[in-house]
Amino acid sequence: MKDTQYLTLFCLLSLLLATSNSIAAGFADSSPNKSMDFAAGRSLFKKLWIAAPTATKSSDGLGPLYNARSCFQCHINAGRGRIPLPNQRAVSLFMRLSIPAQNASDRLALKTHQQTVIPEPHYGTQFQTFAVTGLPAEGDLQIRYTDVAVQLAGAETVLLQQPEYQLKNLQFGPLHPQTQMSPRLAPSLFGMGELAKISEQAILQYSDPNDQDNDGISGKPNRVWSRAFKQVMLGRFGYKAGVASLDEQNQRAFVGDIGLSTPLFPQAWGDCTPHQAVCQKAPHGYDAQQPLEAPKKVTDAVLYYVSHLKLPKQPPKSSTDSIAGQKHFIQAGCVACHRPYFQLNDAASNQTTIAPYSDLLLHDMGDGLADHRAEGEANGKEWRTTPLWGIGLTERINGHHYYLHDGRATTLQQAILWHGGEAEKSRDSYVKLAKKKRQQLLQFLGTL
Repeated sequence: MKDTQYLTLFCLLSLLLATSNSIAAGFADSSPNKSMDFAAGRSLFKKLWIAAPTATKSSDGLGPLYNARSCFQCHINAGRGRIPLPNQRAVSLFMRLSIPAQNASDRLALKTHQQTVIPEPHYGTQFQTFAVTGLPAEGDLQIRYTDVAVQLAGAETVLLQQPEYQLKNLQFGPLHPQTQMSPRLAPSLFGMGELAKISEQAILQYSDPNDQDNDGISGKPNRVWSRAFKQVMLGRFGYKAGVASLDEQNQRAFVGDIGLSTPLFPQAWGDCTPHQAVCQKAPHGYDAQQPLEAPKKVTDAVLYYVSHLKLPKQPPKSSTDSIAGQKHFIQAGCVACHRPYFQLNDAASNQTTIAPYSDLLLHDMGDGLADHRAEGEANGKEWRTTPLWGIGLTERINGHHYYLHDGRATTLQQAILWHGGEAEKSRDSYVKLAKKKRQQLLQFLGTL
């Protein structure tokens, strides 16, 4: 049920919960976990991997093709990545690749959820912009921006930047003529462990894929194959909810971003395809005693670290303006997707409520943000609602402001103005607000 009265009561309750001491103490705790497991995971998160062969078997296995040498290089201070500056190589902005189903086998793999995408034949599912010595990288990712003007109430004009992506200097043949590309900025990792604790039932209660209540908000789950659990499960991680578990999300990053073999992805050559024979035949960091470059003890340690990352505590920001901004946020309908809280059913945790400001469901975000690339049951316009908790800490944690799935927005206002599709009504409500009220709403977002 999502009628107006229910939503109003829900929002009022969420306001109280989102500012309660239980949430502040349970999630936004600035004290890091001091356990040896946490410290070990943090060390491996920052570890710089090197190319094989070396005498130090515990550190080699990089690539042969890769995007970064460590998790930290992408997730700066465990936060968001950054877009490359002019003449810089992309590190924490990736280009995901795929093609439409080409035959009955492809269609069956997608229909049964065994695969969420069909890899591009020459370059796989991710474009790697770095390679070990002696091998060429797959090529260069280039971005060009075009200004798009948006008029706000009060005759104020905001310029948005529409990105255009090109893959240049291709080293392993031409791209398939039907190649679909989707840029992805490395997301913040804070709170990932809490999202993993939300029950499937709690998420699905907000699903309305056919918009039966005619409120303009559908929201649907993505269903994906879990390598870890060997079954189809609810997707909840990634910009399109294309991964079911945090462990698999981490291991996908090991293999796709760094080129390391893991328990779930044992291929030693990472994302190299059969068309990249020189890559598959390159030296790899394994031997008979250690057949994986990132064995289970490594992936488990990183999983423990990421699962226990806590947001730094926000300085007190309770003010008349931020409280007013919270009301504008609710009245604009933003909470229909950015749901303030979830109850946790974790008996081992003292925390019963978290405030991620997301429903973890897929929503049509319109043509402006469309990547025209399906992933599982997510189509080319659909994205998982990004959790907003910690968004006000972006500058403090990362020293920059890059928002949305590809970092095109450099302010929260720009991010709002890119919303379309199911969020168009809320965006238009924001556009029509007086300047003072828009500033109040943005100030509220800065407190999250």
